[in-house]
Amino acid sequence: MDIASDRVVERLADPTKPETYQSKGLVVGYVQSGKTANFTGVIAKAVDAGYRLVIVLGGTLNMLRSQTQRRLDMELVGRENILRGANEYESDYADDPAWSQGKFLSFGGLPSTLGAFDIVRMTTRDNDYKSLFQGIIALEFEKYNPSLPLYHSQNLHRTSARLMVVKKNKTVLTKLVKDLNKIKTPLSEIPVLIIDDESDEASVNTTKLNEPDNERTAINRKISELLRMLPRAQYVGYTATPFANVFVDPSDSEDIYPKDFIISLPRPEGYMGVQDFHDLDSDIAREERTVANSNELAFVRDIRVDDDEDDRGLQKAIDMFVLTAAMKLYREDLNDIPKRNTKHHTMLIHESVRTAAHRELLGKVTKIWWNAGYSGAVGHQRLRTLFDEDLAKVSKVRAEGHSVPEAYDDLIKYVGPAIVRIGGDDKPIIVVNGDSDIETGVADFDKRSIWKILIGGQKLSRGFTVEGLTVTYFRRRAGNASTLMQMGRWFGFREGYRDLVRLYLGREEVTGTREIDLYTAFEAICQDEESFRDELKQYSAPVDGSAQITPAQVPPLVTQHLPWLKPASPNKMFNAKLVEIATPGKWQEPTAFPTSSVDLRHNSNLWLPILARLSSTTEELGYVFDRDGKDVEHRFSSFVGQLPPGAVLDLVQNLKWHTPSQFAPHLAYIKQISTRSPAQVDDWLVLAPQHTEMEKRISLGAGDRAYSWFGINRRRDHLFGATSNPRHRGAALRIAGALTCRFHGNSFGVGVVHEERCSDQG
Repeated sequence: MDIASDRVVERLADPTKPETYQSKGLVVGYVQSGKTANFTGVIAKAVDAGYRLVIVLGGTLNMLRSQTQRRLDMELVGRENILRGANEYESDYADDPAWSQGKFLSFGGLPSTLGAFDIVRMTTRDNDYKSLFQGIIALEFEKYNPSLPLYHSQNLHRTSARLMVVKKNKTVLTKLVKDLNKIKTPLSEIPVLIIDDESDEASVNTTKLNEPDNERTAINRKISELLRMLPRAQYVGYTATPFANVFVDPSDSEDIYPKDFIISLPRPEGYMGVQDFHDLDSDIAREERTVANSNELAFVRDIRVDDDEDDRGLQKAIDMFVLTAAMKLYREDLNDIPKRNTKHHTMLIHESVRTAAHRELLGKVTKIWWNAGYSGAVGHQRLRTLFDEDLAKVSKVRAEGHSVPEAYDDLIKYVGPAIVRIGGDDKPIIVVNGDSDIETGVADFDKRSIWKILIGGQKLSRGFTVEGLTVTYFRRRAGNASTLMQMGRWFGFREGYRDLVRLYLGREEVTGTREIDLYTAFEAICQDEESFRDELKQYSAPVDGSAQITPAQVPPLVTQHLPWLKPASPNKMFNAKLVEIATPGKWQEPTAFPTSSVDLRHNSNLWLPILARLSSTTEELGYVFDRDGKDVEHRFSSFVGQLPPGAVLDLVQNLKWHTPSQFAPHLAYIKQISTRSPAQVDDWLVLAPQHTEMEKRISLGAGDRAYSWFGINRRRDHLFGATSNPRHRGAALRIAGALTCRFHGNSFGVGVVHEERCSDQG
């Protein structure tokens, strides 16, 4: 946390410098991975450095703003700054168990009495920013030496910092702008830090300014006003879905394009993200996968319904919620799971954002719950079967040392108490959607223990943390990656119960005329996300001391693996256009291969002349790579050949693709490096790996030579996923100089054995 927050703070302007400089940046985290903790650390270090007004734009919903305010009050502001001499019982957190249990930060006295500076709250947990009227003095910054500007060191470190957590709402932000214009302290002297939580939502302008009579959208206009009137303001956006932010027009100086930096936060230890539910780049054949080596088999369960009345999948998901509740109590009884991790146990059902759908779903889930028969033989038989066929098998290989009962009979005594904790108050379900007619409770995880089934939509889809989430039933369709990813509330930290997490996902959801597989969609998003994080590496500090590249100089590219799943909503992408993808020194494998026999035959015929130019005999290639600390050697035979740039260019220009638009940016780059003078490509290396068994070879019509064939277990969606064998890639990368490892063979004329281990693709 210390290192990650430093990476942000070091990119901000020095608040004590006379020169004004306004930096704009973006911090990219993972969904529910600790972004709030990071910007809490950033704020702490920024106010220590001298920033005296901190504005946190805390989402678009009251519940998210309140959650953020509480986190900052607990971990940054502290008890003394909250009370400011008032009685303990007068605090706005008097009803919060964490307050009475001493979990709020304490300095031992008001910081200003201890030789430091106070942090004055301009907002509270329950109250957003309000016009100050006669209390405008609260925003005035006191100067120890009135003859010097506020940013001078004699003044800056002796004045209190002001903190406000403000909802992204036009009315609220208008009040703030109006009050700032009233204060006597020159705005040009105030070092300001603006933290924009969920910066891709509401903050981004969604209207084309180059069209007549168009204005910025309301929130974007207010943020622009703040940046214009506060020349010492630093803007830092935080999000897990950054695509809309990098599609902002870089030439619009009043907008929030992250011109100075984009930082990718490291993936925290113990975090369960989208990768933990997929088997990306696994070279294990599908028929050989088990719950031990496949994340999909361990954690993901398919939802396929015959019609709207088919509730079998929902019943099984609720049964799993009860079963995992009993497992938590079992581990709690054995002191095998921290008490803090059994305070909450939740299930999330997300099918729609429409309140009418929530009303219907509430009735359906209520009926399933009360007819489940968990106290009788029928209910216990279902739970026993689910334990034997699912939970026990997964937990025995995924429990990471935590206790697992030998049989359901060892767990049965915990089922009753679990049912009581969930539905003992006759309210097993909480609907969270803003509809007062059907809202059945408040999901306030700070004030009480919650063991409930949550039904919700937008309120539970952006920024809000669902504590104790163990089972998710998800059928919500979305047309862009950012919206879909933010709904992935099942991502987060699951200490003590990772093996119990289950994701029930719609595999055949119909939207319009399209049938979509939500698991495939999340897999594509994962690949988009990792490609983007690779893009961000270009902004890392150079080791040779040369000037650092900024996003203003080289905007990052956003990948889209599925044609129908756009990175962001269309009104956030009107500045986006992909013309070319330049990938020097990077491993690339085109996707979206054709499936029609006509196109496949066409492509095969194009390859035949290339294959005919390969060596008449095979070469033996090999390399040694590190696997779990041990050297593993891999050898294989291959026909090889070196071809001039024109030959390969002719080939790739005429290949057929399932989705030509996905290969077009790569083709533009290949054209450019193949035709530029002087040439950027001397030749292309072609490898045709071969089996040792002769019976696995076929003739392709290229002379008398027979070639090996390799059966590929394609992913369900052919639009992404490599078709090459990962065991062959190491040699190709090593020959190309893109991989450092021990290499055996003649290396095409270089007869040496390199003694380094593989440092990539291992």
